[in-house]
Amino acid sequence: MRKDLPQRELRTYPGADGRTVTSPPVPRDVAEVLARHAEPIQARLLQVRDLIYALAGETDGVGPLTETLKWGEPAYLTEASGSGTTIRLGVAKSAPERCAVFFNCRTTLVETFRIHFADDFTFEGNRALLIPAIGDLPREPLALCLRAALTYHHDQRVCTWTGSTSS
Repeated sequence: MRKDLPQRELRTYPGADGRTVTSPPVPRDVAEVLARHAEPIQARLLQVRDLIYALAGETDGVGPLTETLKWGEPAYLTEASGSGTTIRLGVAKSAPERCAVFFNCRTTLVETFRIHFADDFTFEGNRALLIPAIGDLPREPLALCLRAALTYHHDQRVCTWTGSTSS
């Protein structure tokens, strides 16, 4: 298992527009939880974390994120703006070889993702989308899902992944 997760250093990665983006250091408690996973799971969860921070930084109204542990898993909250719902990262019991991105089961997010992204992800109930730990990250569809969660409370009449509005 990987023990060298960055705890006090900034992480850099290519942003959606090709510029270098920086995410904050991984907090010690989050790093300890991630270190319990096999290397491919750790690496993929860190990729998803970086994407969450990139999207939060480029999406109007989201603001800074709070990174903490909820139910023993890394969680990302929009506490400052109240714009979105919690996103958690981990592994689903039903698919321990895949990474899970968990959303509040009381939202309509996963139900909507299932309609729009059935070819991109598998799902666990109404609470998680599952992504492979290895291979290409389905970055574009995942970014749309994450942005929808980060802005869930902004204006639920606007479908953030298609740009359409509902009546």
